[in-house]
Amino acid sequence: MQEASLRHRPESEDCFVIDKTHLRLRFHTAKDDVKKVIVHYLDSYYDLKTAQTKEMEKIGSGQVAEYYMTTLELPLHRCQYTFEVVGEDGSHLIYGDRGIRKFNDSNLYDYGQFFKVPYFHEIDMAKTPAWVKETVWYQIFPERFNNGDKSNDPVGTKPWNPSDHPGREDYYGGDLQGVLDKLDYLQSLGINGLYFCPIFKASSNHKYDTIDYLEIDSDFGDKTLFKKLVDEAHKRGMHVMLDAVFNHLGDQSRQWQDVVQNGRNSKYFNWFHINRLPVMPFTDPTKGEQLPPYDTFAFEKHMPKLNTANEDVQKYLLNIATYWVKEFHIDAWRLDVANEVDHHFWKKFHVELMNINPEFYIVGEVWHSSQPWLNGDEFTGVMNYPYTQQIEDHFLTKKISAKMLTEVLFDQLMLYRDCVNSGMLNMLDSHDTARLLTLAGDNKDRALCALAFELVQPGSPSIYYGTEMAMTGGNDPDCRKPMDWTKEGDSYWQKVHDLIKFRRKHSTVLSRSDIKFAIKDELIVIKHGEITAYFNTSNHEVEITKKCSVSNGYQNGVLSPNGYILCE
Repeated sequence: MQEASLRHRPESEDCFVIDKTHLRLRFHTAKDDVKKVIVHYLDSYYDLKTAQTKEMEKIGSGQVAEYYMTTLELPLHRCQYTFEVVGEDGSHLIYGDRGIRKFNDSNLYDYGQFFKVPYFHEIDMAKTPAWVKETVWYQIFPERFNNGDKSNDPVGTKPWNPSDHPGREDYYGGDLQGVLDKLDYLQSLGINGLYFCPIFKASSNHKYDTIDYLEIDSDFGDKTLFKKLVDEAHKRGMHVMLDAVFNHLGDQSRQWQDVVQNGRNSKYFNWFHINRLPVMPFTDPTKGEQLPPYDTFAFEKHMPKLNTANEDVQKYLLNIATYWVKEFHIDAWRLDVANEVDHHFWKKFHVELMNINPEFYIVGEVWHSSQPWLNGDEFTGVMNYPYTQQIEDHFLTKKISAKMLTEVLFDQLMLYRDCVNSGMLNMLDSHDTARLLTLAGDNKDRALCALAFELVQPGSPSIYYGTEMAMTGGNDPDCRKPMDWTKEGDSYWQKVHDLIKFRRKHSTVLSRSDIKFAIKDELIVIKHGEITAYFNTSNHEVEITKKCSVSNGYQNGVLSPNGYILCE
């Protein structure tokens, strides 16, 4: 047996409370190396010789690991446990809190070999609100979605042309009235979550360089209009998520301008990470210049980084975070550049929001493995790029094989607790990436196949505005074209609608982590509760006979390349 491959981490994604009396355990082994894993468990204060045993279920395989899982019932809300591992080679071991031992009574009844969960505290549990699991989000870049009020168009606003390739400084006049006018449309598409890119006062069209977090940008409307928009969305059963940029301010903000003018004498000097004075001119080491005079987002001089360890900055940001919840009843925050803000601040942020609304949804923008933020005291989930970009690497660009896809996806799922997987925000494209259809090489069937695959994954799926209209576009800013409203109701739109409808109908099952992947007859097969889905990512037709609810490229028992079948 490969002892070095045996792994379990207590009170983590490998050991987590799922309710007051149930504990879920996972155990990792090498592939094809272990015959069975048995957990020995009991209350923390019982005699070890009264321990119960339960064989763990092998739930899936990753690139190099196999994963075992079981759920234990502990009516006294405490547990101690250890693992018995039987190898394919006949070896017999105990894997416990103090290492690996040979299996015998002496080692088995060693108190120190038992992992401990001293008490099942519900307050410490990671939780995902039930409504999040039922939501299909629609990401709106407000400046490009719909122009509902031409009276607030910025000077130089360009004609609404979906074929344009926007420049970074271009304006097209999209606003909140435009979103309000299209709520019925979004409802007809099947959307029940609105995810807005920033709407606060800022200098740019994208609004990520905030000047004032407590004001709606006049290009978009005002607070009265926003309140009406939120209320109308709620009437339609839609939840609303705003985008907060708490890592940095815009350089036109009064706080930063005070530092520019007054240097060390500014009352805001300690609000930022100042390396030297004067703060201007800015220097960029990627251009062969000296280190910058102040820290920024990336090396963007217009976005000076906030010192979130400063108590005044904390009070300022927490007031903003709670204001929009208390006054406008938003349901969620998406947090920009969340991984560059300190954990202490996010813990305070979490407490403040949960005190107002325990069902609030908090999503961090983190593009890498995110366990430190997902232990129940910071974020509900993150933007699940490490998961969804693996989907793109197979379905859209063919960088990885179908087999590798199923392995790396399962490895990703095993990084997090089940409830955390249910709260991850899944997307195939966004305002920061090339559009789905462009990534698919303008192949609509390929794009639809990837979208269908995303919509049967655990988590909360998000669709970027215009995906349903088969919009194209390269990386930022080309992915931010004005919305093409001419394609509503066409065959592509209808197929996206049908996928959303299927997801909504089965969201209770599809949001869960208990997904199984397989490769069968060259098809990727997903088994998710009572749902089974088939995806043909090969370059030839595959014969298959299934009674399906939703499909594309499937006719007379033949599934075409880039075709899919979703069965209830």
